Amino acid sequence: MNHFAAIRDKLGAYGVDAMLLTNEANRFYASGFHSAGTDGVALVTRDQAYYWTDSRYIEAARQQVQDAEVGLATVGRGYAALINEAVARHGLKTVGFEDEYMTVSEHKLYQDKLNAELKGATRLMTALRMVKDDAEIEALIGAQRIAERALSEIYHDMKAGVTEKEIAAKLTYLMLRYGAENMSFDPIVASGANGSKPHAVPSDKPIAAGEFVTMDFGCIYHGYCSDMTRTVAIGYVTEEMDKVYHTVLAAQSAGIAAAKAGVSGCDVHNAAAKVIADAGYGEYFGHGFGHGVGVEIHESPRASATYKEPLPAGAVISAEPGIYIPGRFGVRIEDVIIIKEGGCENIHRAPKELLVLP
Repeated sequence: MNHFAAIRDKLGAYGVDAMLLTNEANRFYASGFHSAGTDGVALVTRDQAYYWTDSRYIEAARQQVQDAEVGLATVGRGYAALINEAVARHGLKTVGFEDEYMTVSEHKLYQDKLNAELKGATRLMTALRMVKDDAEIEALIGAQRIAERALSEIYHDMKAGVTEKEIAAKLTYLMLRYGAENMSFDPIVASGANGSKPHAVPSDKPIAAGEFVTMDFGCIYHGYCSDMTRTVAIGYVTEEMDKVYHTVLAAQSAGIAAAKAGVSGCDVHNAAAKVIADAGYGEYFGHGFGHGVGVEIHESPRASATYKEPLPAGAVISAEPGIYIPGRFGVRIEDVIIIKEGGCENIHRAPKELLVLP
């Protein structure tokens, strides 16, 4: 899977003769090949795509990258020299670059060395990556199925006395065992009062009876991320815990019901936030309803209070409202949905009814 042709088709609309890709995620999106950090550069012109990397990746790149000329960067003939050769070959005047990703020092290097004008064009890549094609959707669903399989097994390990770190480690192991390439992010496992911290780091704290345990995790499959959160109880729940859980579930349902192509991200967020506020917990929901999921775990578009742009058909976003009561407990429930005309599709299969484990 690569997107060289899709990028090429958008060059004219953004007023550039070529698109230079140095960001790791954008390079992968373009080429379907992963090299870490700054260990690669792609250039897409109107009639040719290039992928350059160093000796550590060149053999794999030549085997995997399709529809592009693959070349080796060396000490004497580095990325700037290779780009300039393409600039001369194709008569490039204006080259788009990722102004929202490139560092100041990297920009200065290319600005000083390239024989073409650099023009900020991150929006070209953002617009393309927001709308997923069938192959991307298939990879996203594949990643989700791996995470769900891990979830179904981890329930057997969850009991009073087991630590948050043990649950996080087991989730990681299970996802790798069932086909994940890596984690989308470090798993979050938070029990009891730790659950009031949305991005709590798993600790040596043992989980205890009468506590919620929030697990937020995901994995990478064919380069694409999954993301899910489930909150379960150990032993029993109080009346307030039950109310908070079902308020979050109702809020998620309201946001999902509002999500469709053409609706602004803030309207989706507000539909969920209203349910939480009406239940008296508005001050305890401080983040957005959702974010784009794809090559990166957080990408455009967003469903947040400040995102006024319409959600496009084909966008994939998380649906993850939560209530976090400081020092006491928290609840978050997260699925991932595909935005469509007239509605959305939830790709998750994992049950969401309140689960109380013995």
